[in-house]
Formats: sequence, C-alpha cells, structure tokens
Amino acid sequence: MGRGASANDRQYGNSGKLAARARLHQLHSRDEAPWFPWVAARADLRPGDHVLDIGCGPGWFWAGAADALPGGLHLTLGDLSAGMVEEALSRVRALDRGWEIGGKVADIADLPFPDGTFDAVIAMHMLYHVPDQHKAIAEALRVLKPGGRLVVTTNGLDNLRELYALGAAAFGVSGRDPGAELFGFGEAEALLRAAFGNIEIHLYPGSLHITDPEHVFEAQTSYPPGEDAPESQLAALRAAIAAAFERGGGVLDVAKETGAFISRKPA
Repeated sequence: MGRGASANDRQYGNSGKLAARARLHQLHSRDEAPWFPWVAARADLRPGDHVLDIGCGPGWFWAGAADALPGGLHLTLGDLSAGMVEEALSRVRALDRGWEIGGKVADIADLPFPDGTFDAVIAMHMLYHVPDQHKAIAEALRVLKPGGRLVVTTNGLDNLRELYALGAAAFGVSGRDPGAELFGFGEAEALLRAAFGNIEIHLYPGSLHITDPEHVFEAQTSYPPGEDAPESQLAALRAAIAAAFERGGGVLDVAKETGAFISRKPA
C-alpha cells in the first residue's frame, strides 16, 4: 500500500499493531456515539446488498456495528494482507448474523471484480496507504452498481493533535496526523467529488480523555518512527508524555477530527 513490503507486513500482517492504537479509543473515548455504529448509520446498507469492505483489516467494523446492520448482506472482506482477511473472516462469521461472507486478498487500485458488482464499497481509514488514490477511487466507482455508494472514512490534519505533538517533541516529525497528510479531508472531498459528481460529508463528534500514560506510549511506539526509535528518543517520548499528563492534572484530553465521505454512482 504506501509502504515497503517488510514494513507493511510488520504493521498489517495481523492486528497487533492496530490494537495498540485502538486501545486508546476503546478505553478513553468521550464520543457522542460509538464510531462503528455511527458509520453504519450513514452507510445506508440494506438487506440483500452486496458489499465490499476493502482494507477490511481484522473485521472490527462488522463486529462493532453488527447490531446496527441489516440481515441478508452479501459481504466480501478484502485486504492486501492475507492474515487480515483470515482474521476478519473468522471474526465476522462468528457473529452469526445470517450474512453471506467471503474473503479475498485484493488491492483497491486493481480490484478483481467485474463492473457493477456491489451495492456499496466501504474503505475505512485506508486510502492514505494507497499510492494512486485516483485509481483506487476509479476502481471503486467501476465495481459499484448504478446508484451504489462508496463510503470512505479518514481524518483531518488536526486529528489527535495533542498526541502527535508528543511525537513531534520526541522524534522531530511534523506533529500532524500522518495519514491525513497523505489523504485527509481535503483530498477525500476533492477526489470523490471529481469521480462521482456528488458527496455527503459527515463529521464525527468525539474526543479522548486519556488517564493512562502507558497507553499513549504503546500507541506512539506501534508505528514509525516510534516503532523503531532508539532508546534516547523513547526516553524523550516518555518525558514528553509525563509532562503532558502533569500539565493536564493526570489526564490528557485529545481532540478527534475524523469523518465519513459518501458518494453515489449516478444511476
């Protein structure tokens, strides 16, 4: 996807690295609504829909939103990582929701499906990994049926800015959401609108209220540059985290900037 093969395998061969980052949201969120059901409510999936979840990861969306989704879905779980597809299939099949479920190792920029296959394509927080985002969105458009919808989620540049400031202090990086620097709100709106001619933008109301500094450290060291940082930089990171919690009276409040961008293929 946008990394070399070895780095990509280390990050996404299984869900371990993702879990360290997800823990912050699972344990410390102060959101008006849970993220996965919130996305599901806007995806407008209907009984009988054929759905492609590309970049499905470990299938957390389907497990987290199951109660908000209809029965009768024909679901294809796709990812570049065979390990992720296997984990997602196991997790989603165990839900026993009456869905028809299949899996496919697949690249969004070269989808192995005929034109007009799906009623919906879901691409959640993954297009910033894709080198050719124009081609990826064109492929999603191609495999959608007329009237079908593409659901993309991504972050804005100010997402988790208080956390990324810690990385900037320790590692000398930009201090902005690295995924959003590659495919943020501006890119999502421009590319989807250009390809589909229409777009709905939904901004997610949420924040973090973090009470455990170790969870911040684990998240910051689950991806580059913290993942491979030398001990001197890790010590600087711990010092920056400790100072931030001291300023916050033992907590770290963090703003989220994330959303869903939805476009429909003209009928």
